[in-house]
Parts: sequence; C-alpha cells; structure tokens
Amino acid sequence: METERLIFREYTKNDFEHLYMMTSEPNVMKYIRHGNPWTKEETMQTLEKFIQWNKGGKGLLLAFNKEDQQLVGTSGLIPQVIDGTDELEVGYWVREPYWRQGYGYEQAKAWKEYGLQQGEKRLISLIQHGNAGSMRVAEKNGMTHEKDVDIRGKQVAVFSIEV
Repeated sequence: METERLIFREYTKNDFEHLYMMTSEPNVMKYIRHGNPWTKEETMQTLEKFIQWNKGGKGLLLAFNKEDQQLVGTSGLIPQVIDGTDELEVGYWVREPYWRQGYGYEQAKAWKEYGLQQGEKRLISLIQHGNAGSMRVAEKNGMTHEKDVDIRGKQVAVFSIEV
C-alpha cells in the first residue's frame, strides 16, 4: 500500500533496527504502553508479534518516505479486545523528525480507508489522555470520542467510526 508521500511494507526479522529507532525515542513512546522507551528485549518481542500479525493480514507496517526512503513511522490495523469485544484499531506512530508534517493523519486516513474498503463496519483508535495531537488526527479522520477505558492501568480514549 502507498499514499501520496509514503510506501508501506510488512515487518521482517531484519527490521529490529527500524523498530528500535522508534521504540527508543522517549517522545515517540510517551503515549505508548508504559510511556517510556522500550528495552531491546521489549522491542524484539514486539517485532515478533508484528511479524505474526502481518501473517494474519493485520497489524502494523513500516512507513517509508517515497522521496528519500527514510523511515517515517509505522501504522496499520491492529486487532484489539475492548470491554470483551473484538475491535480493529487504526494505529500509527510517527518518528519525531516527521512530527507536525501531516504524516500521522496521512497514515491514519489511509488505514481507515483501507479498512472500510475491506468491509469493516467499525474502526477505532486508542489514544492515551494527554496526546492531544493524536486526538486531533482521530477527529480529522472522522472519528468521535466514544468512551474511556482502562488499558494496563492507563486511561485511554476510544475514538470510533461506524458505517
């Protein structure tokens, strides 16, 4: 898949450095999981999970700038269980050098459109409180704040869109 500025590809076992480039950035990880940079071990475990998700046709893909082939972030459709219900999350991360350039919205919009084209009737985004930028992206992407849930001890806003 690709957008105007990005090209996406699945994770492989050789992508540890790409993933660690993001998971080791404190500002990128501020609103992801426990809010701190990940260890190399956490990153390797997550890489293995991403590869498994990709085999099932879901999960996050790496996003590269078409112009210079630099890693911009990662995004995709992530299987989640919220309050006992299977959901599909439009999720994305953007590396800090690419913040405030529209890459978050570009990724989120592409995955929302893809999900709907694949016949999904409902998509969500999970956003930790305090992450105002991602909340704006969700709203711009046609989602509305539905409720708050506790995930791993953190209050997380559930934004959703239904067709």
